[in-house]
Amino acid sequence: MEYKDYYKVMGVGRDATQDDIKRAFRKLARKYHPDVSKEADAELKFKDLNEANEVLKDPEKRAAYDQLGSNWNAQQGFKPPPDWGTGFEFHGAPRGETGRGEFSDFFESLFGQMGGGGGARGFHMQGEDHHAKILIDLQDSYHGASRSISLQVPEVTPDGHVVTRNRTLKVAIPKGIRQGQQIRLTGQGAKGQGSGRAGDLYLEVEFRPHRLYRVDGADVHLELPVTPWEAALGAKVNVPTPSGTIDLTIPPNSQAGKKLRLKGRGLPSRPAGDLYVVLQLVLPSADDANARKIYQRMKEEVEFNPRATMEVA
Repeated sequence: MEYKDYYKVMGVGRDATQDDIKRAFRKLARKYHPDVSKEADAELKFKDLNEANEVLKDPEKRAAYDQLGSNWNAQQGFKPPPDWGTGFEFHGAPRGETGRGEFSDFFESLFGQMGGGGGARGFHMQGEDHHAKILIDLQDSYHGASRSISLQVPEVTPDGHVVTRNRTLKVAIPKGIRQGQQIRLTGQGAKGQGSGRAGDLYLEVEFRPHRLYRVDGADVHLELPVTPWEAALGAKVNVPTPSGTIDLTIPPNSQAGKKLRLKGRGLPSRPAGDLYVVLQLVLPSADDANARKIYQRMKEEVEFNPRATMEVA
C-alpha cells in the first residue's frame, strides 16, 4: 500500500494552522475541480485533495495521522503499525465503515474504524459520545483489573494549531472481556449543551502482543516445544497458562502440530473459551560426538521414512 503525504497534496507544511488548511483547500479545489479545470489529471488530483482535506481539516484525524510521521520506505510500501490509533480519543461512535468509497485503501486502513460525524446540535442537547482504542494485558482479562488509562485528546489552540493533551482515567477491566469489546464510561464523553447530559466514552479493547499466547475470540493458543521422546513415548510436562502452571499429559505417538484442547481454560467469558496447546517438536543438536552417535544408532536401527507418502506410483 502506498503512503499518502496529505500535507504534500495540500501544498502546506506540517506546522500549518487549521485556517492555512482551509485556505489551501479552497485554492486547489478551484484549480482542480473537474467541472472547470483543464488539467489532464484534474479528476484524480481533486479526489486526492478531498481525501487530504478530510483528514487535515479534522483535528482528531490530523493529530492521529501526524503520529505516523512521513519516513516510510517506498520500496516496502506502507502498513499501519499494529497498535496504531490506540490511546487517541475521537468524537462520535465507531462507524465500522467510512461509507466513502471515493477514498483510498490508505485512508480506510487508518480511519475506517475511527469515530466520525456528530450528534444533533441544540440548546438542550446530550453531549456526543467519544471513543478510543486501548491496549490491555491478557492477564487483565483473566483476572479483572483496575488500570490508569492515558488518552491523547486532540485540540485546536487559539492560533489554529492542532495539539494533544493527555487525559488519565481510572478504568475497571471486566474479567473475561474479549478483544474488540467495549468498556462504557458514563458521562466521560463531550459535555452536553444547556441542561443536556454529557455523552459517554467507549473504550475498545485490544490485547498487547504476548510472547507465548495468541488469542482468537475467547480461545487462547499456545505453541509448546516438546522433545522427540516426549512426543513418541508420552510424558507429563509443566505448561504455563495465563491462569497458572499446570501438568499436561502428552499422549504417546504424538506428532508435531498435534492440538490438545484444555476446555474452559481460555478467557473466562460467558461461555468460557478453551486453551489449545499445539505441540512443536524440537530436535536436540548433533553438535558433539555422543549426540551424533545416538542419531547414527537411530538411523541404523529405526525404520522410518517421513517421505513415504510422497512417493509417486
